[in-house]
Amino acid sequence: MVKINGRELNLAGNTLAAYLKTTDFDVKRIAVEKNGEIIPKTQYETTILQDGDCLEVVSFVGGG
Repeated sequence: MVKINGRELNLAGNTLAAYLKTTDFDVKRIAVEKNGEIIPKTQYETTILQDGDCLEVVSFVGGG
């Protein structure tokens, strides 16, 4: 199980990019932290999710 934003999901073995494609996140406007480290967008396709990983996905919102 992989914990993403507090929810446990059965995503072990999938790439981060594959997971993000199933969500409403705008990849251009997010940052992803995996186990305490920021994952560069260039590594989303090669980052494999593993049992016990903990991710936080944060969306950037503009305004003024």
